[in-house]
Amino acid sequence: MAVRPMVNRDSQFFWDGTQVGELRIQVCNACGATRFPPGPACQQCEAYDRGHEVAAGEGTVYSYVVHRHPPVPGKELPIVIALIDLDEGVRMVGEVEGVDDLEIGQRLRVDFRRVDDDLTLPVWRTV
Repeated sequence: MAVRPMVNRDSQFFWDGTQVGELRIQVCNACGATRFPPGPACQQCEAYDRGHEVAAGEGTVYSYVVHRHPPVPGKELPIVIALIDLDEGVRMVGEVEGVDDLEIGQRLRVDFRRVDDDLTLPVWRTV
């Protein structure tokens, strides 16, 4: 059985987006600040008036690791995990697929992998 993300009222919009092929970022409706990961209150103005925007789905590798051990349920090792600076100005953690050599500064584009009827995960690939 694969490890599943925790979905709650703060992140539901994000997972609803992945189901339809959208990478959604939380936006404060009061001041326009973007944030990831999502949360209940804006870190800039402290308002609880939140919405979202659909990101273009491209970014740059800020940092990365190659996970070789221990095993992860439902995953084949090694797993490449990157911190990605999205063009919209937020940083996101994501799995990078289909790469043997990843470099800091490399451009990535989001893709989506359907796990089952209830879960679609964002994955990243080189541009």
